[in-house]
Amino acid sequence: FAEGVNLYIDELKENGKWPVEFTLLGYKPERWTAVDSLTIGKYMAFDLGGNWEDQAFRQYLLQTFPKEKAYDLFPDYPKSAPYIISKEELDIERSFAAAVIPYEFNGSNNWVVSGSKTDSGKPLLADDPHLGLATPSVWYQMHLEAPTVNVSGVIFAGIPGIILGHNEKVAWGVTNTGPDVQDLFIEKRNPENEKEFAFKDKWEKAEIVDEPIKVKDGKTLDYKVTVTRHGPVISEFAGKSGKDTVLALRWTALDPSAELEAVLNMNKAENWNDFEKALLKFETPAQNFVFASTDGTIAYKANGKIPIRKKGDSMLPVPGWTDEYEWKGYIPFDELPKTINPKEGFISTANNKVISDDYPYHISNNWAQPYRQMRIQEFLKANKKLTAEDMQTLQMDQVNLQAKEFAPQFLEVLKGSSGKEEEEALRILKKWNHIDSADEAAPMIFNVWMRKIGDVLLKEEIPEETLNLFNGRRSAIDELLRRALDGKPGPWIEEGGGLEQVLAKSLQQTLKELEETQGNDIADWEWGDYHQVRFNHPLSSVTPLNYLFNSDGGVPVGGSSVTVQAAAFLEDGTVNHGGSWRFVMDLSDMSKAYHLVGPGQSGNVKSEWYHDQLDDWADGTYHQTVMNDPKGDKLTLKPAY
Repeated sequence: FAEGVNLYIDELKENGKWPVEFTLLGYKPERWTAVDSLTIGKYMAFDLGGNWEDQAFRQYLLQTFPKEKAYDLFPDYPKSAPYIISKEELDIERSFAAAVIPYEFNGSNNWVVSGSKTDSGKPLLADDPHLGLATPSVWYQMHLEAPTVNVSGVIFAGIPGIILGHNEKVAWGVTNTGPDVQDLFIEKRNPENEKEFAFKDKWEKAEIVDEPIKVKDGKTLDYKVTVTRHGPVISEFAGKSGKDTVLALRWTALDPSAELEAVLNMNKAENWNDFEKALLKFETPAQNFVFASTDGTIAYKANGKIPIRKKGDSMLPVPGWTDEYEWKGYIPFDELPKTINPKEGFISTANNKVISDDYPYHISNNWAQPYRQMRIQEFLKANKKLTAEDMQTLQMDQVNLQAKEFAPQFLEVLKGSSGKEEEEALRILKKWNHIDSADEAAPMIFNVWMRKIGDVLLKEEIPEETLNLFNGRRSAIDELLRRALDGKPGPWIEEGGGLEQVLAKSLQQTLKELEETQGNDIADWEWGDYHQVRFNHPLSSVTPLNYLFNSDGGVPVGGSSVTVQAAAFLEDGTVNHGGSWRFVMDLSDMSKAYHLVGPGQSGNVKSEWYHDQLDDWADGTYHQTVMNDPKGDKLTLKPAY
């Protein structure tokens, strides 16, 4: 594979037809190596997030606020007394101000339906991983055929083998499990030797790794990474802190693993036993795999390397100078959550809690908001025979169950609200059917309001850079609201003046912000005028390059961060995270499948396939791909004599 990439690089060197990005950057690519392909998988493990940010944020809360107020934002109370680092020892706010943070957890959807519930009598499988929406697409659609394999689906550019898709016997898809596979260890540095750290009453020498960082038109930075027994020190991103207390990251993805071998074996699987055996080598990132085969089997497995801790629950950073909190192994492969042919006739995941409370191992403290999973299950439980078209409809479903839960209660709390604009907004919400349609005002009011509630509660007290560490923010705000609506407001709500005051203030801010961009007539607002997808190219942030790489402008789109049609958005309304690839398969015909790759297959701005699926992505127009076409013209040549 690497040789093939380098052959193409050599061709470009000879003909000079470099992609325009290389010309603009004044850069030529280095030779591709097998290691480069391997690091893509490790980067995706980072992009899919972990839990170190939440650990750092919770430690910041305990440093900064009274314990009761800090715990109000925790998913649960820590099972053991936390070790609280004083600001004098280590200032969390300053230490991570320059940190690169993965996108806030927005998850993915997948589900598989038994043939007993389908019109074709064979299983249906659907998958739409939610990732950052950009140009070029993170996915590349590919059909790989060789004497020992015939498989179709998508890859990350730079990785051989189909990561998600189907062959002639089986199909599969994934969502992010979101397990706690990271721990921040509090390390005590030797004041007399900055390369030594305490462990069990002794000083241990750390490894110093040179990581030169090349700078365009500048001097290469001689960057050094300090690696303790637990992992790299990450609390000194922006330089030495001058402190003797630092945080080191223990992370499963920093260990050697063989995911590419797993992918190649998955591509050749003929049944569930083959597929599950292939998953033995798929360790990071941990994923929820759904599976279907032509023999009628449907299955699910939460697969990956998930640590078992001697002590602690991964809620907070833990002391690294004692062995009390060390990892003592990983959840055994055969004991990872798994379901085969359930009596319900379907399996679905949407980054929701995948275990019951009596499961013997710790998996995660944070799960995605439950609304997508609730809606998927509601749809699949319907008493009808399902088709591939139904699966496409469900992937584009815009029912907002968060609004169904909260909007009526908000209206009740604010029923005595004064103010012409507020009354008009509440009237629109009262008539709303809780569907995030692009052509209605209510979705805009509600979804921006939910964001503003979080701003009112948190932004006045927590700096923006530190708040970015709070990966579980949306779920935490939901829980604060639930408790307050149940008559049990916590410190954040009470100090905000009570629930009515928080809701009124955030609604006023919502309407003021939207009136500045959408006009004063609330009834004329449309969600899609604000909520638009662009699939921005990395260079399009520079004028006039935006006219070259993103000439289409914004395309209105429905849905939101909590609907099955996931479409999370920035403060300016730009949809930047959602279904990066949509896939539907009816296993009654393994030769064809339905796909959507936004914004298009090609990363070449001059190609007709550059943004040709942009509108289709927004409105849910799927494309059928054919792997083995049994149809076609037959040409018979006969001698003329």
